[in-house]
Amino acid sequence: MKNIRFLLLNLMLATLLLSCNKKKYTEVVEVPLPAAQEKVTMGMPDDVKADEGSFQLEKLPYNYDALAPNITALTMEMHYSKHYLAYANNLNKAIAGTPLENLTIEEVLAKLDPSVPEIKNNAGGYYNHSLYFKCMGPKSEGQPKDTLAAAITKKFGSFDEFTTAFKNEATKQFGSSWVWLIVDRSGNLQITSTQNQDNPLMRNALVPGKPILALDLWEHAYYLDYQYKRKNYVDAFFNAINWNKVSENYEEALRK
Repeated sequence: MKNIRFLLLNLMLATLLLSCNKKKYTEVVEVPLPAAQEKVTMGMPDDVKADEGSFQLEKLPYNYDALAPNITALTMEMHYSKHYLAYANNLNKAIAGTPLENLTIEEVLAKLDPSVPEIKNNAGGYYNHSLYFKCMGPKSEGQPKDTLAAAITKKFGSFDEFTTAFKNEATKQFGSSWVWLIVDRSGNLQITSTQNQDNPLMRNALVPGKPILALDLWEHAYYLDYQYKRKNYVDAFFNAINWNKVSENYEEALRK
């Protein structure tokens, strides 16, 4: 009982002191100054070399920051020097000592067994990225000209209608995939898509043909810049397409 009275007395005294004290106190929390930001070391594309083997990286025809703001330098550096490099190294290991070792990448894709994922995935990853990087440039022409422009108009009605169809194909994809503009076996343009690292040159392609434009829809291609907003990335990709190079690809596909 005495203990209860003692506690009540202390509580009343504390309440009285608080009510009489009109001063306001501000809690001060000492926060350390932020440490200096770690500098991101950005190398040069020419410094990236694949391990010794049949396939080396296709030279990136521009610097990592050349496509900004559509695709940032950090995304390009990670994509080229990490993902693309890994596909090249893994492909060289997978085909070492096999009949595929001394073939071109197009021949490898045509002859590989689609049921062997180690070779299929890495050969596809190597070819797909090689084309993807070459299809972009720092000075996009906006739209194709001359022969390719006429072929697009003939097939799709107009460049705008082609753009809509290509973007629609991209936005309906689920998961990791690619969207392509190809020249099919009849010499006609087609828009098609493949999952994972498959492409239209493989024997299992639903729509076979020679790719002339490639859009990478794996998350590593856009997530640092656009997070989940894949549509924004697709729009940005169209701002970076090197249509002169795509036209060259078209002319070459027609000759074969």
